[in-house]
Amino acid sequence: MKRLSDMGFSWDNWHRNERGEYWVIAQMLLLLGFIVLPPWRLATVTLSPPWLYLSWGAAALCAGIAAGLMVGGTLALGKNLTPLPYPKEGGMLVRSGVYGIVRHPLYSSLIFGALAWSLFQMSGVHGLATIGLFLFFNAKATREEAWLTHKYADYSAYQQQVKKLIPWVY
Repeated sequence: MKRLSDMGFSWDNWHRNERGEYWVIAQMLLLLGFIVLPPWRLATVTLSPPWLYLSWGAAALCAGIAAGLMVGGTLALGKNLTPLPYPKEGGMLVRSGVYGIVRHPLYSSLIFGALAWSLFQMSGVHGLATIGLFLFFNAKATREEAWLTHKYADYSAYQQQVKKLIPWVY
């Protein structure tokens, strides 16, 4: 329980959703749903070499990006790490490492990981779910950024310099 309270969780806050607890619940449910979602492939679309290998290469590239963002983001945050979108008390704004190329690398890593799986499986339903995850994490990041802007005076300048979810793109 101490570990949860160190991450910003409080039993009193759960029913009020003051720190974005409902976002965390929704995220867990969406990710679980993505994991148990059975692949659905179009019967008319079959890839043969070299296109099959190209799709696997794209999936591997996305998986590598996902892993790099996850590890880099986790290491850069250190003690600031929390699953809640609300910034930790006593935390500091991290702008170094992968946070210099994307503002929400942990969310980005989950999106790239979902895209990697969708490409590897060639699953249309996972592709659609990846779009849903992108929309969800974009909304969660927007809410989180409202709190970050309120807490850190220089966050608005950081937003102008670094992209939100897709490095150098968006």
